[in-house]
Amino acid sequence: MRSKLLYIEDEADLGNVTKQYLEAMNFEVTWCTTGKNAYEAYAIDPDAYSLLIIDIQLPDINGFDLARKITEYDKNAVFLFLTARKEKQDKLHGLNIGAMDYITKPFDIDELVLRIRNITRRTHTIEEKPRSNSIEIGDITLNMESLSITIAGHSKTTLTQREAELLEYLYIHRNTIVKREDLLVRFWGENDYFMGRSLDVFISRLRKLLRHSTSKTTIENIYGVGFILSIP
Repeated sequence: MRSKLLYIEDEADLGNVTKQYLEAMNFEVTWCTTGKNAYEAYAIDPDAYSLLIIDIQLPDINGFDLARKITEYDKNAVFLFLTARKEKQDKLHGLNIGAMDYITKPFDIDELVLRIRNITRRTHTIEEKPRSNSIEIGDITLNMESLSITIAGHSKTTLTQREAELLEYLYIHRNTIVKREDLLVRFWGENDYFMGRSLDVFISRLRKLLRHSTSKTTIENIYGVGFILSIP
């Protein structure tokens, strides 16, 4: 089955050429030129789209804000940014709010296709992988279906999909070192500086949550190597 993409780009020539090439590469593409139209198209059937490709400089809304709005509607939305904004702070911001990738213009169309295929392949594998809905880690309950975590009986905290999957992966390899590069390649598709900063942000968020655990479950940083989910 062909992956269906929601492509948001207001520049007519670029949008048309990119859409045609992606369709030639066996993707099904819905192209929108405004954030409003994109949000409405996504809301009709969120499960239909494997990936959203979002420009940041849209005529009616900032692409960052559009991504937030969509993920508030559907926390499982998978998206990347394709933009002319090259500033380091923009790239870090995009990755920190959950983007699977951040690609700057001008871009190589064949590289874009490979990155899209890598993302959709990983997300499809995660969706198809059998898993328990609930994982017990001492006094911590991680629910992979609702993407929530309960610690020491306190009220549930909602996680992003990536936060939940990172914690699940660390739990599978608990009490052993998980290398940084393995996490980056598995969840971000490559090992580079910007992806590494994004990984650190997600690990920091999980660490703050685990501080409430009375069972002393922690994520330890092994400097220069990786992380250990330490469970007594």
